[in-house]
Amino acid sequence: MSGKFGGVERSPVRVNRQVRRTAMARMVVIYRTPMNVEAFDRHYFEIHVPLAKKIPGLRKYEVSDGPIATPVGSSNVHRIGTLHFDDLVAIEKAFASAEGQAAGADRRFFAPDDSGVQMFFFENTEV
Repeated sequence: MSGKFGGVERSPVRVNRQVRRTAMARMVVIYRTPMNVEAFDRHYFEIHVPLAKKIPGLRKYEVSDGPIATPVGSSNVHRIGTLHFDDLVAIEKAFASAEGQAAGADRRFFAPDDSGVQMFFFENTEV
């Protein structure tokens, strides 16, 4: 099974000539440290997370807790959110919904500069 997401052709992972099914798809959102951490966190947890939890097809929502480090020390990353869905098609449908659109619009409110946020979409395969 192969598919296309965001204009990128995806191929299945082949292990010992077998295609393993994807366990789940994820959306990872990485936020750089904002100028006002307290205001960011207040909006993120009081407004954004409740909005995002209403997105259809969302299976689980995880948020980093505590400092985010790298192998060489501290980073400029403040928060990482990981949203779990069944597959990439479910993510596309989720963000086409009214709830997904509302969450996307809200993200632009508390993190308006796209240089301060990175988003990654991918499927996981157990190996």
